[in-house]
Amino acid sequence: MLRKEEILLIIYFILVILFLAGFTVLFFITYQRRKNKILQEKFQAEQNFKTELANARLEIQETTLKNVSWELHDNIGQLLAVAKMQLNVLNQKVSIENQKSFHEVKDLVANSLTEIRALSRSLNNEVIEYVGLEASVKNEIERFNRLEVVDANLKIAGEAYTIPQEHSIILFRILQEYFSNVIKYAAATKLCVKFEYAKNEIIIEANEDGRGFNMEENKSGSGLLNMRSRAEMINSSFALNSEIGKGTSLSLRYPTKNSNHE
Repeated sequence: MLRKEEILLIIYFILVILFLAGFTVLFFITYQRRKNKILQEKFQAEQNFKTELANARLEIQETTLKNVSWELHDNIGQLLAVAKMQLNVLNQKVSIENQKSFHEVKDLVANSLTEIRALSRSLNNEVIEYVGLEASVKNEIERFNRLEVVDANLKIAGEAYTIPQEHSIILFRILQEYFSNVIKYAAATKLCVKFEYAKNEIIIEANEDGRGFNMEENKSGSGLLNMRSRAEMINSSFALNSEIGKGTSLSLRYPTKNSNHE
């Protein structure tokens, strides 16, 4: 039989071991919580930095586009307007045999002035804010048809409603990037854009019948990355699909449930 002192000693050692074990577990839990908190704070800081960086980049881009818009409108637009007025003055002095060529030049200057003004509006975010997303896209579609670069059309489904102006600009810039690629690279003959106003989202789809491209080879292209990053900024789902010989399609789903649309 163990003596009383030995039993007490064993109990003492057991309690010490339990205390050390409990302290170790508590220390490990506290350490893990602290570590997780630091990692979460680091991750949040990185996300905030990325968001601020993206916002700063977009602000710089919008400022640059606005300045280009002003230059087009105030300088080139004014020069073309003066040229148009001078042609009107010279109209009476042109010989009969040169009237046809003169009117062709006059129409060319007038058309150039119209397109410069339309391009200026599409680059200026203040104009986009004023007229809204749908009207801005409609202006682009009409411009493409006037220039006869592609047979474009816009379809609207559902009852339209407004969304935050800054989101309208971002959505328009995504579509503008897509349109730019269609005009420059796709060699498309038809372009179709559709807006569907659902209860909790706006679904925007665009497709063209151009040459298409290999998605694997172009998945890291700057245009695609720009469109995707802009969509992420407003929590929109973004999908771009293309197949060689079958054109390229764009799909955007902009959630309006929490955007206070009217």
